[in-house]
Amino acid sequence: MENLDNNDQKLHWSPSAKVVSESNIQDYLIWLEQDYKYFFEDYNELWEWSVSANDEFWESIMEYYRVLFHGKYKNVTSEDQMPFVSWFDGIKLSYTEHVFRNYTDDRPAIIYKSEGGELYELSWQELVEKVASLRQFMLDLGIKKGDVVAAYLPNVVEASISFFAVNSIGAIWSSTSPDFGINSVVERFDQIEPKLLIASESYSYNGKVHDRKTEIKDLQSRISSIKFSIVLSENEELWNSESSCTWNKTQESEAEELAFERVEFSHPIWVLYSSGTTGAPKAITHGTGGVLIEHLKYLGLHNNVKKGDRFFWFTTTGWMMWNYLHASMLHGSIIVLYDGSPAYPDMYALWALIETAEINHFGIGASFISSSMKADLHPNQNFDYSSLKSIGSTGSPLSIEGFDWIYKEVKEDVWISSISGGTDVCSAFVGGNLLRSVCSGEIQGRALGCDLSVFDDEGKELFDEVGEMVIKKAMPSMPIYFWNDSDYSKYKESYFENYSDVWCHGDWIKLTKRDGIIIYGRSDATLNRGGVRIGTSEIYSALSDIKEVEDAMVIGLDRKKGEYIIPIFLKLKDNIDLDDILIERIKVTIKNNYSPRHIPDVFIKVSEIPYTISGKKMETPFKKILMGVDIEKSIKKGSMKNPDLIDEYVIIMKKHLS
Repeated sequence: MENLDNNDQKLHWSPSAKVVSESNIQDYLIWLEQDYKYFFEDYNELWEWSVSANDEFWESIMEYYRVLFHGKYKNVTSEDQMPFVSWFDGIKLSYTEHVFRNYTDDRPAIIYKSEGGELYELSWQELVEKVASLRQFMLDLGIKKGDVVAAYLPNVVEASISFFAVNSIGAIWSSTSPDFGINSVVERFDQIEPKLLIASESYSYNGKVHDRKTEIKDLQSRISSIKFSIVLSENEELWNSESSCTWNKTQESEAEELAFERVEFSHPIWVLYSSGTTGAPKAITHGTGGVLIEHLKYLGLHNNVKKGDRFFWFTTTGWMMWNYLHASMLHGSIIVLYDGSPAYPDMYALWALIETAEINHFGIGASFISSSMKADLHPNQNFDYSSLKSIGSTGSPLSIEGFDWIYKEVKEDVWISSISGGTDVCSAFVGGNLLRSVCSGEIQGRALGCDLSVFDDEGKELFDEVGEMVIKKAMPSMPIYFWNDSDYSKYKESYFENYSDVWCHGDWIKLTKRDGIIIYGRSDATLNRGGVRIGTSEIYSALSDIKEVEDAMVIGLDRKKGEYIIPIFLKLKDNIDLDDILIERIKVTIKNNYSPRHIPDVFIKVSEIPYTISGKKMETPFKKILMGVDIEKSIKKGSMKNPDLIDEYVIIMKKHLS
């Protein structure tokens, strides 16, 4: 085990010799020594090999995890530059086949709980039968390999069944949560032209049932590609027709056995979405084989998931962590699903779930930790956490105070496996490492196979200084393309504008002397509260219905002690006053049309909104100022349409946001 402790960083936890010897990553090291004749002194050496011998490393993952495929590949990667690198050309495989090879009668496949409900367990036998029935129903509808199926579902068992059935056909999955406003959902799904919609006519949140019948009808009418809909509902009279049916109808289909369509390594597995910072959300498309081997690597070697472990992450179907949660099943885990508010009936709801579901790996957004701190919770005084092995944190940086609180109020010997990644790769670039200690405020290190560095604005590599996070070599789970982006212009604009042939992710980070990672927040304009991301453009779209608002700029800020706030700057027509009535109307409009989770916290009236000469709103430069970056380094006055605004905003920000 590597000793990363020093005088300026609090060492919270170190793995015991037993934990290290029984870890997946130690087993992998032993396997490398036996099969590859490679011996690595420490994790640094292993990581260096994984990025310098990139092809050999990923081939070793295929072999170590006994990936099932047919066909032959000549090369691991093509000779193309990012983003055109292709992987393992010539072979075919199935993601879901690797999940279901863990079938067992010894333990459940899925554990589910809704807010206020009791735990429900689904056996592997039941899962196989339900997936097979839905698969057959879709085949009878004419759904085939390459077709798109869109899901408008809460985090329920039926969503999991639907994904597995869709993937088993070789069709392409895409989902969003029913708490998203209808316009936001249409913007996503309309791009990808789904043939089939699977939706729920309602969802529950914070003790209230929210009806979605009208929204489903809107989706059916506004997205012309939808030919059929399956609705989670008991109302057969309403939904059973030539163009739709209830979920129960799909379970009447008889299938001889569950089969798996093996597809090309780069065949699309799902479409996820960017947050829509500068327009409609980008439809990020991942390849089947790429996410398979990335999830085998990360959930296995970095999360240390083992057969029979109970793996939980609080998420919705609209966040990549839903996909990530299901990826743990590749390793034989039991996934624990929770649908509803994390604070209903009180803030102890999820902390109680650890005990009742006997969770081994508990994942949550860093903002939930912050909220638990503010609420003065003492989980370990109320619940038995003997099952708990690790706590995963993501969505925003986990503060030093957050680390301290977990070890004081949750469990003193738990492994904090804080991670950071993104929808872009449906995994983590940096995260947990059972060969290292946990230091407060730091992520343990760079992931294997991820050639991560920190650059300044000129592309110079930085160490122990804050800069842009970059990835210098391709990873297999990077998007194969953006939907409807045939010339890759959106793809290149998203990751390759800042540095030539180097992926720039948009995170401000520091690579410490201990090879740990400190995340300082996003360097772009994404709003990321509690791990649920939306783009600023969605807020602006909602404001278009409010005639008093002429223009606006909204920013998401990670503050001290894990706080995340969203200030909004408003230019009002005819010098109208920004009073409580108008503020409340803005809040209600954003909540109803786009997201109840991204309502601004601070409302500030300004004379103008800052733009570049080319007409781009300057969210990111002003966000950098609020993150503590020097004004001269944050803003190039020559590029501003209205540079005199800088002084006005500095005064305003000191007054309202200091």
